[in-house]
Amino acid sequence: MNESELPHVVLLGGGFAGLYAARALKPARARVTLVDRRNHHLFQPLLYQVATAGLSAIDIAQPIRKILRKQPNVEVLLAEAKDIDVAGRRVILDRGEPLVYDYLLVATGATHSYFGNDQWSRYAPGLKTIEDALEIRRRVLLAFERAETATSDEERQAYLTFVVIGAGPTGAELAGALSEIARHTLVRDFRHFNPSEARILLLEGADRVLPPYPPELSAKAQQQLEKLGVEVRTGSKVTQIDGDGVQVGDERIAAHTVVWAAGVAASPLGRCLGAELDRAGRVLVRPDLSLPDHPEVFVVGDLISLKIDGKPVPGVAPAAIQEGEHAAHNILRALDGKPSTPFEYQDKGSMATLGRRSAVAVLGKLKLSGYLAWLSWLLVHIFFLIGFRNRFVVLFEWTRAYLTYQRSARLILQESPGDPDSDSGSGDEKAKGGEGDSSKA
Repeated sequence: MNESELPHVVLLGGGFAGLYAARALKPARARVTLVDRRNHHLFQPLLYQVATAGLSAIDIAQPIRKILRKQPNVEVLLAEAKDIDVAGRRVILDRGEPLVYDYLLVATGATHSYFGNDQWSRYAPGLKTIEDALEIRRRVLLAFERAETATSDEERQAYLTFVVIGAGPTGAELAGALSEIARHTLVRDFRHFNPSEARILLLEGADRVLPPYPPELSAKAQQQLEKLGVEVRTGSKVTQIDGDGVQVGDERIAAHTVVWAAGVAASPLGRCLGAELDRAGRVLVRPDLSLPDHPEVFVVGDLISLKIDGKPVPGVAPAAIQEGEHAAHNILRALDGKPSTPFEYQDKGSMATLGRRSAVAVLGKLKLSGYLAWLSWLLVHIFFLIGFRNRFVVLFEWTRAYLTYQRSARLILQESPGDPDSDSGSGDEKAKGGEGDSSKA
């Protein structure tokens, strides 16, 4: 059989689900095409480390072509899927000819959700891509620089007030890291103010931080955050965000640096599939991860809504990896003329780091907090990093930071035109400073 006559499997998205699906399809007698609008796989759980100057972008990303170069049945395309013709079995790209497929796996993830207030995105960037992380890092470091030249106490305090909206894992990790920057990393770097006077606010609309975690761990997480100097406010819903601060009920908080970690929405590509969606735009799939009316189309990762034994499968990296591999195995079974099998989620636990020697973790029936949870978090994230260089560099940087409190990636890139506090109004900032300008789809 000529290569062009082999069944064609198209994978959309080079995140955890798409990448692990591609690897699982290595034995397939099929042509596999992986499409991503970025050229690299991003280790998203450590993205906050880039945003807070702990790591450089290249430490948590690997080119997709490099990862899959020894897999001859995989072709990688740098393109963006704009539409999916499920009836015609075609994927419409932003460049080139449509891809005709025999089997399709959609793993395009999630994006920010501002709950109908998209205008807030200008003032409160979220954290999903490397561009987001570099922009947050730029705003954080620039706030300290502008505090140095402030002409009044009120102006300085507004620059030294950092608001993180949303106390899920990303928000809690960001808040803890920001506190460490202010109270340790930068404490001796300025002459006209003390960086440790910075105010870090973590706002959560629910009644506790880390809502998906057991209540007792949420309570311990809040205690650890407060010990680190973070001002935690639960039951606090933001009603307005602008360039000068945020509004929480009747209270106005003056702040020039606001980060959004409060909500996500499924990739809009899910709407092209013609399947039923939940309120967050996630696709309702069958137990084998396929579409109800199209068994040749599989949807995985943050894009799906699936319950097993009445419990929703969480949108975390281990779940995405398992879903990608399972969908790939079902494609292999289909190529052999065998029926697909239902997905069974193996809960590997969940963990969130809050700062230096501070974390919480749920590992089966075991609930950890403090130093032991932090050490478990470190080892797990090192293990899942793609590539030996990444593991070595990240371990080295973390060791150095632990011993010295220093962060090595403290570069302020050129201001972006979208920054509400920008003076220059010039663009192309993310291609400067040696960090690159790419991110995961």
